[in-house]
Amino acid sequence: MTATSEAARRAALNAARRRAELEALAAGAAIDVVVIGGGITGTGIALDAASRGLSVVLVEKHDLAFGTSRWSSKLVHGGLRYLASGNVGIARRSAIERGILMTRNAPHLVSAMPQLVPLLPEMGSSARALVRAGFLAGDGLRRLAGTPASTLPRSRRVTAQRAAHLVPAVRRDGLDGAFLAYDGQLIDDARLVTAVARTAAQHGARILTRVGASHATATSVRLTDRCSGDSFDVTARAVVNAAGVWAADVDDTLRLRPSRGTHLVFDAAAFGHPAAALTIPIPGALNRFVFAMPEQLGRVYLGLTDEAAPGPIPDVPQPSPQEVAFLLDTVNTALETALTEADVLGAYAGLRPLIDTGGGSTADLSRDHAVTESPSGVISVIGGKLTEYRFMAQDVLDRAIALRGLSAGPCRTRNLPLVGAPANPVSTLRAQAELPGSLVARYGAEAPHVLAQARCERPTAPVAEGIDVTRAEFEYAVSHEGAMTVGDILDRRTRIGLVAADRERALPAAEEFVAPLD
Repeated sequence: MTATSEAARRAALNAARRRAELEALAAGAAIDVVVIGGGITGTGIALDAASRGLSVVLVEKHDLAFGTSRWSSKLVHGGLRYLASGNVGIARRSAIERGILMTRNAPHLVSAMPQLVPLLPEMGSSARALVRAGFLAGDGLRRLAGTPASTLPRSRRVTAQRAAHLVPAVRRDGLDGAFLAYDGQLIDDARLVTAVARTAAQHGARILTRVGASHATATSVRLTDRCSGDSFDVTARAVVNAAGVWAADVDDTLRLRPSRGTHLVFDAAAFGHPAAALTIPIPGALNRFVFAMPEQLGRVYLGLTDEAAPGPIPDVPQPSPQEVAFLLDTVNTALETALTEADVLGAYAGLRPLIDTGGGSTADLSRDHAVTESPSGVISVIGGKLTEYRFMAQDVLDRAIALRGLSAGPCRTRNLPLVGAPANPVSTLRAQAELPGSLVARYGAEAPHVLAQARCERPTAPVAEGIDVTRAEFEYAVSHEGAMTVGDILDRRTRIGLVAADRERALPAAEEFVAPLD
């Protein structure tokens, strides 16, 4: 077995591995750390712990990236909005973490996204000056973080002609050029979670989906296999709660105040197949924008709202009619031809796990995180943002090591390439020119392995006409990425399910690949 194939085997998540690892746990396997929650924070903690030499179990009651981690804007923010509100610390950390992702951890999943702010007559001189100053500050953050301009270009002003070339649907009447800046964009947030989880598995972590956790204490937790219904208790030297908006279900002393962020999904043709994100300042808000972002599968995602979401936490949050109207009304101020609800192909909403600090708008609540220890001894991480997941994981592990006296090496994740990054052992040197561009965009240097491992008929054929996802990718989702249901494949390993009509067309192929698991 070659080094590449051995690394790929260690990084593979599938039903057979899940069964074997559950059996080992039920038999009393020794554990240093149990992590509850399979979103970006939980998988980041599992990777940090495993790469420090600790024995780790991550349990998730649903699927990887089932909650907030799949409902983001797919942006790796540089922290500009936090600088505007005076939070220099989180702004600096965000810029640093963005640079780490783009240059070391996941250069295959994060690329520079141009953001175009059209200079239309409604934007007065003071508003223009504020946006320009903000973009210049963003350039300063990039330099402070050590991210080269070759990775994230400098901001600048462009002509009206250039603006219309980048976003053909932009309003031409009175267009006085545009400001152009750059931020990090994920090919997909759920794919990042999967890559982090698989890299954790590559380093020895047990990643167990569809396993619920209850009765958590400082050194024990009851696990329930939601497939078989079997329950058993495990002991560990530390139990870490990274359940996001559900964190209070694990530790009822926590106080969260979730806010809902909604996006609408359009065919890219509605925006003229843009090459940049149309970026519109929200009137009356400091450094907040609505973005129409070009995305994979020929789509544009329009977001983002920030609305209070009190009450019980739903598994799948739903956009409100008011949010849909707000997004359409805002983007239409900058479009040549207005969009209507009839143009909306899909929509999604996610809940931010914000720390409850009292009154005020959720948009004004801090995006910082906190690490707490409950009276029962469970260590929890709450708050935070996707861009800082690696830093948050390091913070949690440092605290757990100190509190529980764990023997562990130093944090290694600043320079640890994820599965698919060129420096990861699973990567191959086969020329990528012969591979579909969409496959490379989603898998990076692992793309040749996806096709090489395929055993299905017509591996390079699309899963449905007009959808640039191959049958090999569906098979790989089951054999290497832990997918167990059609929902895992359509809604998280790929994002086909964001458009109901696409989901229906791809459903037979997904059913074909999960059928052997029944």
